Amino acid sequence: MKRRTFLRTGSAGLIAGMLLPERILANLTAPNQIGLQLYSVRDEMAKDPEACLKRISGIGYTRLEAAGYEDRQFYGMPPGDFRQLVEELGMRLVASHVSFNKDNMDKVLEAHREAGIKYLVWPWLSQEQRSDLGSYRDIAVKCNAIGKMCKDNNMKFGYHNHDFEFQEMEGKIPYDVLLDETDPELVCMEIDLYWITFAGKDPKKYFEKYPGRFHLWHVKDMAGDGSRDMTEVGSGMIDYKELFGMASVSGMKEFFVEQDTIKGNVFESVQASYNYINSIL
Repeated sequence: MKRRTFLRTGSAGLIAGMLLPERILANLTAPNQIGLQLYSVRDEMAKDPEACLKRISGIGYTRLEAAGYEDRQFYGMPPGDFRQLVEELGMRLVASHVSFNKDNMDKVLEAHREAGIKYLVWPWLSQEQRSDLGSYRDIAVKCNAIGKMCKDNNMKFGYHNHDFEFQEMEGKIPYDVLLDETDPELVCMEIDLYWITFAGKDPKKYFEKYPGRFHLWHVKDMAGDGSRDMTEVGSGMIDYKELFGMASVSGMKEFFVEQDTIKGNVFESVQASYNYINSIL
């Protein structure tokens, strides 16, 4: 892809004001800015990633997590070109969801270094990978191994949950097994605050039991109408004011708005979530 220069339109004031106020920064381990997981706008990224990223920047998002890496490319672009596009729009690509296997790990690490990404995240387990508690213990071993490779390359490795990790097996909660059997120096958690709530667990209790383990957050809300559908942050039943107050306990370094399913216009949806988070921080 040839280099293209993009003018920032109407977003300079928003971007300049994205540092979180002192009353919240005091609770964080490092200054954070509002991030977006690009899976939320995956169809738009597939059609025209440049136009989509420009819309995201215009809303005010400054941190991005990718969900479009494949064969040394991000959304069909070489790592350096994608990084340049993101940074010219005043944003940073800080994390990426990746499918890991032993054969392509060197290529994955090289591409993510070129893209300037700090966190590589394992996003999902197949049914076979989570068939019993022993399978989760095998995953913990693999997480430690990948985490060591990431650390050796000045990156960090994280694991992203859904709800199935909280379904008891053999008298244990698999998510607890992953936390207990992974090395905190090598593996952090990207906690999806919707899915842990969907599973009937309290994220605050996990923050207290495993302080400092949750470097990354996925932020989305749950409808309070009984459907438990995903909805825009601030329009549902999850108390994000309270959760952000525990950011330092959790160890949160970065957070990303993510909504897997959006019923209306995707840009209006991520705008609404951004507006609410910006208002409470």
